[in-house]
Amino acid sequence: MIEKTFASHDGVELFYRVWPARSGAAKGAIVLLHRGHEHGGRVAHIAEELGLDDYAFYAWDARGHGRSPGERGHSPSFAHSVRDLDCFVRHIRETDGFAVEDTAVVAKSVGAVLAATWVHDYAPDIRALVLASPAFDVKLYVPFAKEGIALWQKLKGTFFVNSYVKARFLTHDPARIASFEADPLITRPIASNILLELYEAADRVVADARAITVPTQLLISGSDFVVRHAPQHRFFENLGGTIKERHVLPGFYHDTLGEKDRAKALEKVRAFLLVRFAEPPIVADMRRAHLSGYTRDEADRLATPLSLLSPRGLYWALTRASIRIGGLFSKGIATGLGTGFDSGSTLDYVYEDEPRGLGPGGRLIDRQFLDAIGWRGIRQRKIHLEELIGKALARLKAEGKPLRLLDIAAGHGRYVLDAVAASEAKPESIRLQDYSPINVDKGTALIAERGLQAVASFHRADAFDTEALAATEPRPTLSIVSGLYELFPDNAQIEASLAGLARAMEPGALLLYTGQPWHPQLEMIARALTSHRGGAAWIMRRRTQQEMDQLVAAAGFRKIEQRIDKWGIFTVSMAERI
Repeated sequence: MIEKTFASHDGVELFYRVWPARSGAAKGAIVLLHRGHEHGGRVAHIAEELGLDDYAFYAWDARGHGRSPGERGHSPSFAHSVRDLDCFVRHIRETDGFAVEDTAVVAKSVGAVLAATWVHDYAPDIRALVLASPAFDVKLYVPFAKEGIALWQKLKGTFFVNSYVKARFLTHDPARIASFEADPLITRPIASNILLELYEAADRVVADARAITVPTQLLISGSDFVVRHAPQHRFFENLGGTIKERHVLPGFYHDTLGEKDRAKALEKVRAFLLVRFAEPPIVADMRRAHLSGYTRDEADRLATPLSLLSPRGLYWALTRASIRIGGLFSKGIATGLGTGFDSGSTLDYVYEDEPRGLGPGGRLIDRQFLDAIGWRGIRQRKIHLEELIGKALARLKAEGKPLRLLDIAAGHGRYVLDAVAASEAKPESIRLQDYSPINVDKGTALIAERGLQAVASFHRADAFDTEALAATEPRPTLSIVSGLYELFPDNAQIEASLAGLARAMEPGALLLYTGQPWHPQLEMIARALTSHRGGAAWIMRRRTQQEMDQLVAAAGFRKIEQRIDKWGIFTVSMAERI
């Protein structure tokens, strides 16, 4: 066993252990994720007991656990820790040469929820996923404990909750019980924000497990005192992959892979991994999901009108009426009603995040409008875009490439110009485009306001015109597509747009693209809000991250890294032209 550290996305050095393959050249990498309160040393026995000598094993100490730094049991957010996992797997790939398709993940409890969320949100094409007693729903035996924790956190801020779980309720193995009780690295407290966000992420991933197509094995402990079974079964039934296994282990406590009779569970894991590594990687082709797939079915349901005589039809009719009334007082709602809630004008207003309206009441309504979960996600997407624009420009400059920026659907272009202003590497040319004359006029004025006419220009253009994009001059070294593809359900349009960009860009050029794999208010948007396209209903077909990434890869790009907000709504990815 070798002890190492890696730098995560925020520069924090996280601790991990490596067990190199004993037989020489490794056939693949197996990443082990420990349960909550524990650390990588608690899963070390799995590397030995699985008997897979032809594979390298890796086990980290999650942030705030074991020998990794951070306040015990705390992380800035659950999404922060999921991104830690993404960095960990990329570190393994970059340092030890294991492709993501030659990597499997074996995860327990909270670690299993981290793994499932990572696979859902980042769509890595790993070889296999094994989840042992995932903590999709932790049993809090005090009535209304979750609601109480949420209220107290809202009033007092983040605090810590101590685990009630005794070692004897985790396993029947006396040696494991003794080692747990004597282990000085066990972390009893868990931060309230992590506990609450664990529930939120679990609910989202269980409900949307159709997005997960990785070959998955689920192990369920039959006598689990820590987590509930029902969400585990629901997750399995919702899984979108064609290769999946579910095994219920009677009498097992929560520490499934550390139970007294764990050989029964480990043999199932071993057999599953051997078959998966013996066969070619299984990757579902999602590029025709717009024709048949669960997100197409979802969009079709939302596009079906409701009878005004039905309770739901009446509810949404009243909601639409209340929005129209709100538009008399709120500047933001009025902008959405006038130009479409998906328009560049509305997005620019949301970016500014300054409530305006008729008197104090109008500003209050506008504040509520701006604080909707979708708009908060949009503003976080802007932050991620600006971060990756700066990173892309710095990378191109370091490689000695010219800095020529193109945004094919820039809205007013505010996020691009803000990012350029914050970047030390300045583009020699900035070409902004949009199909809306309003956006072109507003964007041109914004360029003039910032005195960038010498390097920046705004043009009216069709982002789906393959030939026009391919003929773009100067040839871009950084192209941006933000908030566009999410508005159009047909993948043929996206393929046409990406094909034009690919032809315009030389190898080594970079592409930034956004996605929306999930949204908590899809029905409200479809039933109550209008689009910029003639005031029609704003009906969105979600694309899973896997679908979006496959469309980009098919056009000739290799994804490098990704960002996602803590609610799991909007993603921003960087890809390289190959």
